Amino acid sequence: MPLLMPAPEPQILSRRDEIVSKLRVLLGSERVIADETARRAYDCDAFTMYRALPLVVVLPQSVKEVSAILALAQEMNVKVVPRGGGTSLSGGSMPLEDGILLAMGKFNRILEIDYENRCARVQPGVANLAISKAVEAQGFYYAPDPSSQIACSIGGNVAENAGGVHCLKYGLTTNNILGLEIVLMGGEVVRLGGKGLDCEPYDLLGLMTGSEGLLGVVTEVTVRLLRKPPLARALLLGFASIEAAARSVGAIIGKGVIPAGLEMMDRATIGATERFQPCGYPQDAEAMLIVELDGTAAEVDHLVGVVEDIARGEGATTVKASTSEAERLQFWAGRKNAFPAVACIGPDYLCMDGTIPRGRLPEAMLGMEALAKKYGLRVANVFHAGDGNLHPLILYDASIDGDMERAEALGADILRLCVSLDGVLTGEHGVGVEKRDLMGEMFSETDLEQQMRVKCAFDPQGRLNPGKVFPTLHRCAEMGMMHVEGGALPFPELPRF
Repeated sequence: MPLLMPAPEPQILSRRDEIVSKLRVLLGSERVIADETARRAYDCDAFTMYRALPLVVVLPQSVKEVSAILALAQEMNVKVVPRGGGTSLSGGSMPLEDGILLAMGKFNRILEIDYENRCARVQPGVANLAISKAVEAQGFYYAPDPSSQIACSIGGNVAENAGGVHCLKYGLTTNNILGLEIVLMGGEVVRLGGKGLDCEPYDLLGLMTGSEGLLGVVTEVTVRLLRKPPLARALLLGFASIEAAARSVGAIIGKGVIPAGLEMMDRATIGATERFQPCGYPQDAEAMLIVELDGTAAEVDHLVGVVEDIARGEGATTVKASTSEAERLQFWAGRKNAFPAVACIGPDYLCMDGTIPRGRLPEAMLGMEALAKKYGLRVANVFHAGDGNLHPLILYDASIDGDMERAEALGADILRLCVSLDGVLTGEHGVGVEKRDLMGEMFSETDLEQQMRVKCAFDPQGRLNPGKVFPTLHRCAEMGMMHVEGGALPFPELPRF
């Protein structure tokens, strides 16, 4: 199914020179990118199937400048798309041809580290991993750890409510931030939360987290810092079938064990990872679990024994526990490099993101296998099994006519499968444009209209990151919403590259 976006507005395109000129007055010429060749570097994010050349790219470096840009955009009725590290896998920061791309990369400073209150204030362009690196010498770390943590920005993590391999025990981004500074369309600066654990009666902090850049632009984040546990050990568990591995996940949680991380990889991903980043993974296994347990030495040793017993009871063919910190990190190195490793077995892949109840994992794995056969494509699986967050990688070859379309159709059916199993369309990648037209599989029109009312309350003119999340384009009317006369505005096809 072709990806469709709002048609570029001719009146905005015709005023491009005026818009660029006014932006240069605000920022100076060196931080306004108007040259076509230079803008090509921003024509997509990590959802690379589709591209669009932004109207202009701006690189603000202060809250005052962000405020001025959004005030100008509202005054001139121009769309704005916020962008962090550009690692979005759902097209959340894909630009618009008639929109300003607000690139927040220069907001890259850690403003304050407060060990007494176990938090830090950081700018949104700070890379996720940089926070933990900055505090590790004092025995602290920032818990959410997406696979892209070396590159993804904390502002983008807030926008998508990112998780990572340790989110099972320590939570997603929403569980690990205390405060936000945001700029609304029109330029108003708002602060939500702070260093304290309690916030306002209305959970606006929770509302902003995962809002995908539709409500405001994040300019500062107060993150929660955690003490590193005294000890952490990881286990490699190999199984002769995917079903046995999936059953073990439920058995571990059902026993009352909450691992710090509980990841699953299938045979295709294990083989690709061993070629790319050798870690000693069991090559004869159809599926493998990585289970990390942390706490005091006595607690960890006990839990390792419990998990080993569960795995053997489910017929595990490989049971191996780390005996040193170096070996634990080695076990994780392959998982952290699994996405690039899959390039060893296919020229292109589409990374999906759906979530199901843990108890339905066996059904989900069998269902995905059947769907892959139906479409004649291969699927490699590597995902957060502990919280049921699936990341099937659909392998295809973009040079073969129709392969990309089949990959998209398979991906849509996998997400429909997740919803049918009482799951949801996304766990941490967001809806963006990738899943936008599947929102009706999960929500009724009334549901979507109520969600749109929230969007309208923050952005009445619908100029902030339009075309994302909601499957039809609406216009807001003061506190409510009204449809465009004749129904939703048409979405013309976005050209492929």
